[in-house]
Amino acid sequence: MAANSIERMGLLSVLCVSLFFSSTFAVDRGSFKTCDQSSFCKRQRTLKPGQSPYRALLDTLELSDSRLTLQLINDNNKVHLLLELYRLQGNMTRVKINELKPLKPRFEVPDVLIADPPTEPLSVLSQDDNGLVLSLGAESQRLIVSARPFRLDIMEGPEVLLSLNSRGLLAFEHLRLRKDTQAQPDGAEVKESTEADQQQAEGEKDEDGENDKDEDGLWDESFKAHADTKPNGPTSISLDFSLPGVEHVYGIPEHADNLKLKTTDGGDPYRLYNLDVFQYELYNPMALYGSVPVMIAHNTQRTMGIFWLNAAETWVDISSNTAGKTVFGKMLDFVQGSSETPQTDVRWISESGIIDVFIMLGPKPSDVFSQYASLTGTQSFPPLASLAYHQCRWNYNDQDDVKSVDEGFDQHDIPYDFIWLDIEHADGKRYFTWDPHKFPEPKEMLQGLMEKRRKMVAIVDPHIKVDSDYKIHNEITNKDFYVKNSDGRNYEGWCWPGNSGYPDFTNPEMRAWWASMFSYDQYEGSMENLFTWNDMNEPSVFNGPEITMHKDAIHGKWEHRDVHNIYGLYVQKATAEGQIQRSGGVERPFVLTRAFFAGSQRYGAVWTGDNAADWGHLKISIPMCLSLGLVGISFCGADVGGFFNNPSTELLVRWYQTGAYQPFFRAHAHLDTTRREPWLFGPENTALIREAIRQRYALLPYWYQLIYQAHTTGMPVMRPLWVDYPKETATFTIDDEFLIGRDLLVHPVTEEGSRGVTAYLPGAGEVWYDVHTFQKHNGAQNLYIPVTLSSIPVFQRGGSIIPRKDRIRRSSACMENDPYTLYVALSPKKFAEGELYIDDGHSFNYDTKSEFIHRKLTFANNSLTSRNLCPDCKFSTSSWVEKVVILGASKPRKVLLKVDGKETPVEFEFDASMSVLTLRKPGINAGMDWTILLQSQRNDL
Repeated sequence: MAANSIERMGLLSVLCVSLFFSSTFAVDRGSFKTCDQSSFCKRQRTLKPGQSPYRALLDTLELSDSRLTLQLINDNNKVHLLLELYRLQGNMTRVKINELKPLKPRFEVPDVLIADPPTEPLSVLSQDDNGLVLSLGAESQRLIVSARPFRLDIMEGPEVLLSLNSRGLLAFEHLRLRKDTQAQPDGAEVKESTEADQQQAEGEKDEDGENDKDEDGLWDESFKAHADTKPNGPTSISLDFSLPGVEHVYGIPEHADNLKLKTTDGGDPYRLYNLDVFQYELYNPMALYGSVPVMIAHNTQRTMGIFWLNAAETWVDISSNTAGKTVFGKMLDFVQGSSETPQTDVRWISESGIIDVFIMLGPKPSDVFSQYASLTGTQSFPPLASLAYHQCRWNYNDQDDVKSVDEGFDQHDIPYDFIWLDIEHADGKRYFTWDPHKFPEPKEMLQGLMEKRRKMVAIVDPHIKVDSDYKIHNEITNKDFYVKNSDGRNYEGWCWPGNSGYPDFTNPEMRAWWASMFSYDQYEGSMENLFTWNDMNEPSVFNGPEITMHKDAIHGKWEHRDVHNIYGLYVQKATAEGQIQRSGGVERPFVLTRAFFAGSQRYGAVWTGDNAADWGHLKISIPMCLSLGLVGISFCGADVGGFFNNPSTELLVRWYQTGAYQPFFRAHAHLDTTRREPWLFGPENTALIREAIRQRYALLPYWYQLIYQAHTTGMPVMRPLWVDYPKETATFTIDDEFLIGRDLLVHPVTEEGSRGVTAYLPGAGEVWYDVHTFQKHNGAQNLYIPVTLSSIPVFQRGGSIIPRKDRIRRSSACMENDPYTLYVALSPKKFAEGELYIDDGHSFNYDTKSEFIHRKLTFANNSLTSRNLCPDCKFSTSSWVEKVVILGASKPRKVLLKVDGKETPVEFEFDASMSVLTLRKPGINAGMDWTILLQSQRNDL
């Protein structure tokens, strides 16, 4: 044991040195597997498209009100599978495939779906020896089951929307006995021989007919110095999907790549396997910190989604019959009358578990978001302050340093809401503690922040220092809550504290205990303005394979290989529940996580991990967050300035300007970087950074309304242009600009030394207004915009109303009762609409007591009206409307405010050169019903 500890200590030293000097090197790709180095991926990928060995046994069909079941048989090895088909409410279909009689249960992912999805009846329209046709209810949609070979097709009228196993790549590695030992798979019961067992025995060959012992990696494999024992043998699964008419697919984050997914022919598939990858490379399919196995397909006619519910290591292959064709080539096809329909083919490969896939049939983008939200939930509704600016670095040294930084923001008139503490704040990196020398009075520090209406975030990572004097470690040990080695001992690995144990967050009892540790009497020094950051929760294990946990580690009755990608979700879930419980269920939590999975949106925010201070990483933050938004995780951001290395002043300014228009807005930096608080780069640059942050604060009412919309509907906050312009093909590959909601378009400057950018303004017949100059531009055009270092190209859609608070104070809480300015951008038809949402900004009272204001703002027929969208809601506000700015207006003769039948005149100014009408001090409470009437000589505006 001692020798082993010494050996591991040496390994840790090497790893730490490599981490601390990582600022000069890119990621070591050799530390992470390729498909060829992952035996199941390599094995599955050798299977080429062709005739499937699977056929459906139609005489086994059983149909109930909620599902259809049917057996499949692999004619190569005679193994039987069970197919389950469900028609789900909301235009979705669920397909499950498992072994008919597995030697032991196979893992099915829990805790991701918010409930059992409600079903609708399936009905058989026709059946013969070749298959059957099922009705899916809506719009003549049908599900066709072909028997030999097995294949599923979803059709609408004459059109095939999606096909499964059309390329014959269904492959299901069944549990089996190992021939050389006849040992049982781990946890399997010894059963009497049955016909099914004989089929299993006949199936000792894999899908290609090769014998187990003739192929490496079936029962064990190694990567570098790490061995992976596989007591259950090969258990991987694969299924292909064909999407006729589709050229553009998106999603499956997290990858540092373009928004539109590339084809993977000739390279590695996209990998989904949560890993600690620092200073990651750009534009490749390597796995990163999180995994959401959801793909979105889009064309001008329809948007669809595929949700592959599997938490094991997963690879996704994409091919297309139009890949590599130039625009000229496509035009030539058109001129020559080519009849080839574009098609994208996708293949999912996972190491273990079952096939459990949800097909979301849209047809609109908003329908897919709603469908996915009905399965996995919506974005959590965070405290308003968490949408403001966050200041972080590894590490603020001590309480005096925190106080100095806090005062620096006030001295330079820069608002902020949260200051963050990284791992050095804890006593020897023992989480839930404070360094007694650097942070001797944490409550005094927190109280000082509270008096300025500011908050703090402290890191709490899921690796626990193995130390008999550490209360957290002792309690986890005594309760037997640690992950186990395959031999039953506690799993230990190296992370920031040194030798560490890893709590088994898949255990609900462990999660409940963890949550209890956030109570004020347990987490010494904590207060209600202290929130939490969960880092390293992939989990990161410095001396583990691929810097993560061994796959044969044990979580209860399951191997880590089964649950790997959901571990980080469980950490964030338990932490968020702890914050809720500490307030008696009253206060909303704020928890940032690095690792995530489908459903993580329910528990807080995500950031893009350990990026670098270079222009490429600034640029890639846009498609990375757009991809997350498409799969439900709206609360996304990137480390402003880049975590590794030192940004140039120009890069830092541009990053602030970009980050101010992304949902999660936090500056962060590595321990070895020079200090980069916003005022350290000279007065001119301080002013530029200040202005970017102030723009964020002015728009907080709009951000808050959008995150509420995401919480209630599943619509992404930061979204690609095609979401709101689904028929406009010019938008389908744009990922250097984006929409915030549907009403603000942002094209950040992400090129060094840029003197201009070209933004695409969508919408034929629409207009867009520059939010800084109020200049009007037509839609459906590429607009060249000259830029200086102060420029942030942002446009408001004509036809929208956006509320702002233009009096900027030291924190968002200080602005709570400040007045609103409404920016009304008129469409060519002189129409505009928007919303205003107000609540207390921090509690669950909006949900439990209906304490909120939600108003519809409409400009039509020369009048601006505020109407109550929730008459039964109970909330009041001190905020009032102090100004209305109408863009694209004509000069009125008179402006009148009408409240409760009484009319009073309103002062106004009109800028004829820009067609901007400004109404001053209408003086109405933001929560009231009111109408502003514009009277003109010609009786129109």
